[in-house]
Amino acid sequence: MSNNNMHNQNDSYRRWVPFLSSSAFLFRHIRLLGWSLLLVAVTATLTWFGYFETTQLVDKFTGNFFQLPPEGVGILGWLKVQGWVVLKYLFFLISRIAAFYLAFLTAYCLTTPGYVFLSGMAEKIYNRKTGNQSSGFSPQRILVDLLEGLKIGAVGILVTIAALAINFVPVVGQLLVFLLYVFYSTLMFVDYPASNRSWTLGQKIGWVTKNYSRSFRLGIFPALISMVPVINILFMALLFPLFTVHSTLNFLSTQDG
Repeated sequence: MSNNNMHNQNDSYRRWVPFLSSSAFLFRHIRLLGWSLLLVAVTATLTWFGYFETTQLVDKFTGNFFQLPPEGVGILGWLKVQGWVVLKYLFFLISRIAAFYLAFLTAYCLTTPGYVFLSGMAEKIYNRKTGNQSSGFSPQRILVDLLEGLKIGAVGILVTIAALAINFVPVVGQLLVFLLYVFYSTLMFVDYPASNRSWTLGQKIGWVTKNYSRSFRLGIFPALISMVPVINILFMALLFPLFTVHSTLNFLSTQDG
């Protein structure tokens, strides 16, 4: 094979796979679609259950404080009531967002083996070979995938803590927080094809930083969705398998075989 042909093949192999192409790839293959629908149902159920239980627990511990407003006698009393109302709605909003995030991270960790399998299935259909492709489920493989999911979940908690601190910096802080969530979103999805190669967490983070342009394109849409309260539960659960396939195909485009 000539050098020119090899160069052209490399360019094609490293191409960007558009989101619409990834969607068409998923919907063309019944096995992928069926497994994706099953994962959607499991992820949504676990997320909603975790969200419901967490908010119930929070409301149980704070219910007395927010059920009865302070006495509104005089100007000082009126100010107390207004402050109480503002605090009530701020607490409600923040607690719901935090509850969703924790519930989704928990569901993400618990369903990691299923998404790793989906990624491997997509890779096999796409006719790419991995260095250590899992052929299916096994107790050992499930435990390894769960551990990797817990690691990514732990990184997500650290990212959230960092985001809360950085968010106090005007303008620049908000931009940095958004970028944090974009690249973390990519890390979540790259975790699946990388886990099929038994990559370490450091190798996965290294891929995201090395391929920063591709990582930004992969993570921006999931990050935007995850930052919208309430509807993020539905949309992330519905689109998570599609994001997994999309990230897997673009991950493959950067591999040398």
